[in-house]
Amino acid sequence: MIIDAHHHVWDPGRRGYPWMADEALAPLRRSYTIDDLRAAAGPDVTATVLVQTVSSVEETEEFLRIAYDSQGLVAGVVGWVDLTAADGAARIDRLRAAAGGHLLVGIRHQAEDEPDPRWLLRQDVQRNLRKLPAAGLVYDILVRAPQRPAAYIVARQLPDVRFVLDHAGKPGIASGEGQPWASWIADMATLPNVTCKLSGLITEANWQTWTPETIRPYADHILSCFGADRVMFGSDWPVCELAACYTDVLTLTEDLLTGASPTERADILAGTARRTYRILTSE
Repeated sequence: MIIDAHHHVWDPGRRGYPWMADEALAPLRRSYTIDDLRAAAGPDVTATVLVQTVSSVEETEEFLRIAYDSQGLVAGVVGWVDLTAADGAARIDRLRAAAGGHLLVGIRHQAEDEPDPRWLLRQDVQRNLRKLPAAGLVYDILVRAPQRPAAYIVARQLPDVRFVLDHAGKPGIASGEGQPWASWIADMATLPNVTCKLSGLITEANWQTWTPETIRPYADHILSCFGADRVMFGSDWPVCELAACYTDVLTLTEDLLTGASPTERADILAGTARRTYRILTSE
């Protein structure tokens, strides 16, 4: 089975998406729905995790309803709450009480867009992160190079919180970044409360010229550091369409897993996501 641990839907006609302002992202400025996902992913994808795209409780409530109505396709939602709020736990409780609230599996904030690269180390943010284990939720880390040091510190300081590293911290593949990303990944992997998504790498590469061999050194490093039981596949659809269609992402992933054992493949393609997000799926 395959669990896609990272995808989105959105509709620019309903709300704004500030991160789409870059003209290079203009092709994404249209509606993407769950029906579009079904068509793009095909029958091989058994279940998915739908991930927030803006700092909006309303979007999260909408995603929970979408998941509830998806007939089991969306098995979990990584939503958003204001982690600087004094009543963060109560806000999570309200999401839990909403339609589809039982499908909330994690929280994410786009820390990569915060002016302060140490945003994750704010006392109010850490106070609310500490409340996630009691709610049965993980925290998805979305960072680039400036925020990576803070991501490591917060994951080390909060060992009871389960963290999921989105897109492997977005290595600068297009520029050929090796260090300091590689050492940072190795450091993150020493923390047993951190897992990593094998996702979003093609859009960190040159969108027109990437090949599997462009991506392989990064994927191999992720797998060698974290191990298959702490790595999970994510399509990052529809963002991936900037560089490849959904089918091409699946094909790339299969290629990158050449040489992996059946157990390792099962973990990366489904098991790690199921354990980390504590999602229920039908085999």
